[in-house]
Amino acid sequence: MAEVVTTKLEVRRAVEAARAAGKSIGFVPTMGALHAGHQTLLQRAAENGFVVLSIFVNPTQFGPSEDFLSYPRNLEADRSLAEQAGAHLIFAPAAEEVYAETHSTWVEEEAMTEGLCGARRPGHFRGVATVCLKFFNIVRPDRAYFGLKDYQQFKVVQRTVRDLDLQLEVIGVATHREADGLAMSSRNAYLSAEARQWALAIPRALQQAREIVERGERSPRTVTDLIRAELVAEGKLKVEYIEIVDAETLELVVPLVGQVLIAVAVYCGDARLIDNVLVECRPEA
Repeated sequence: MAEVVTTKLEVRRAVEAARAAGKSIGFVPTMGALHAGHQTLLQRAAENGFVVLSIFVNPTQFGPSEDFLSYPRNLEADRSLAEQAGAHLIFAPAAEEVYAETHSTWVEEEAMTEGLCGARRPGHFRGVATVCLKFFNIVRPDRAYFGLKDYQQFKVVQRTVRDLDLQLEVIGVATHREADGLAMSSRNAYLSAEARQWALAIPRALQQAREIVERGERSPRTVTDLIRAELVAEGKLKVEYIEIVDAETLELVVPLVGQVLIAVAVYCGDARLIDNVLVECRPEA
């Protein structure tokens, strides 16, 4: 049975005991509202001898008009899923345990946060990078696991770890999808049955984009126009952005070359949904 702890001291004692027993430490940071995608992360983390899951809705990565207060929270359901997926320890702190009342130190990555969600959510990745560094210092894992649906988050954390010389491997895990292609997300809970059907235009558009790039299309404009047309065809989705960037640097690429990330952010009703695909632009034969 996974133990639930709420303090940094409890986490450190549990991790120290696991290390003393010769176990490596895997870490899966989450904001809770766990789903099958998180199970996949935990199952991958089971390559370590001891798996720590954090559940913390981090206030510093939400903007003033975003869904911090309404973000889904259900610790008992999360605990049950985490146990089934092999977590050994669940760290579920209060905000006061994570941030001192006079907290004034921040971690800010400056290159990979300029586009995509970083351009639309000021301060978001500062909150992400800061809380991840704090949790890495608390848990001291050997490996941390992130879903690639949040690809920019994964790359920002990976860069932060590299630049600050943390002894930690940051591992990206492929997006877990429903049978109909919709990317698993905690925010899918906001969707009505009707809105969920509208949202299927997102994976459909990305798959069409992947196919034309793999067939040789190298114009970002042509690809983004195709995606936009599919997303707005039924008049139900509001496009926030469609961008195609280098998968390593997150810089715009014109023409398309190498491995690229095709990423979208869309409002489906009140729910903001993101998704992406990675595509290899193979040279002409």
